[in-house]
Amino acid sequence: MLRSLYSGISGLRAHQTMLDVTGNNIANVNTAGFKASSTQFQDTLSQMTQGASSPQAGTGGSNPAQIGLGVRVAGVSTNFAQGSSQSTGRATDMMISGDGFFVTNKGGQQLFTRAGAFSPDAAGQLVSPDGGILQGWTNVNGVVNTGGPVGDLALNANNLVPATATNTVTVDGNLPSEGGTLERVVKVYGATGAERNLTLTFSGAGNDWTVSGADANGNTGTAALTFTDGKLTGGGPLVVGGISVNLPEISSFARVASVAVSGQNGSAAGKLESFTLGNDGSLIGSFSNGLKQVLAKIALAKFTNPAGLEKAGGSSYVATANSGGVQLGGAGDAGIGSLSGGSLEMSNVDLSQEFTNLIVAQRGFQANARIITTSDEVLQELGNLKR
Repeated sequence: MLRSLYSGISGLRAHQTMLDVTGNNIANVNTAGFKASSTQFQDTLSQMTQGASSPQAGTGGSNPAQIGLGVRVAGVSTNFAQGSSQSTGRATDMMISGDGFFVTNKGGQQLFTRAGAFSPDAAGQLVSPDGGILQGWTNVNGVVNTGGPVGDLALNANNLVPATATNTVTVDGNLPSEGGTLERVVKVYGATGAERNLTLTFSGAGNDWTVSGADANGNTGTAALTFTDGKLTGGGPLVVGGISVNLPEISSFARVASVAVSGQNGSAAGKLESFTLGNDGSLIGSFSNGLKQVLAKIALAKFTNPAGLEKAGGSSYVATANSGGVQLGGAGDAGIGSLSGGSLEMSNVDLSQEFTNLIVAQRGFQANARIITTSDEVLQELGNLKR
């Protein structure tokens, strides 16, 4: 049979593959985190009809003569260029600006994805639409250890931040040098989060003042304050019921009465109300007691050769021998990129390019079909020689 028949068949197969890849790209034009693929062709083995010869005395050299035997698909590569951003306003939607991947766990298998559409499940875990659990490092005893192994991230609405007892109160501002009595009240907390008021009373004039304290439990304390040219130069510590009242920035200048409590370090127990995403991948919880605390940090992965990843469905990938080992890190690390909340990375499919590829693949398919029909006509002419 004619070699052109088999060359035409190989061309049909190759261009059919190109149509399949292009069709899949167009089908996923609105898939979050999708990366377009492209098809590369290469020729197959060529049949040698005449070998090359070197120049001889009085005779020039000759080049080889070969007849190609068709085309084949050399590979289907993935384009990992950044997709456009789409704002969603959902706190659990996340987008990577860079080359990193989210890490998920599904059925014990570690997967990697660029699609950041996560949502909490009944257990409070952040999961992808197909059930993959987002991986990262969770706060343990107030510490997020990014050097340890990654685990499932969960944001349980029933989580509580424990109460902390107040042991320090800070007071600053100015006492009027003309003298008088000023009273300030601050809310402090016990070890169980029970609230009580601590009343501070400042009395005196000029360079000599006295501060006394009393709380609702009956604890009291007194300390003398000495000023020179309006600046605090002496005074014993004020301790009331185990609470140290610090007065480092207090002063005494004329006609200004601005002394105030600037802070205390205790708090009641608090329930998680909401969370926000930091640019470093930290999930920062806001609690009912007004405190903010880092709950966890999202783990991101990078690879030496992302094109070597294998698609596993669900907009996810698995590592292969040619992708290189997974390198885990956080947002902001070199080669990973940053995170932004409330938005998603859309597909990087370029429709104008894909429709052009459709035309190219269609015309290539038609041309190879013409090879087969032409070869068939040649064979028919050969068959007619016998008539």
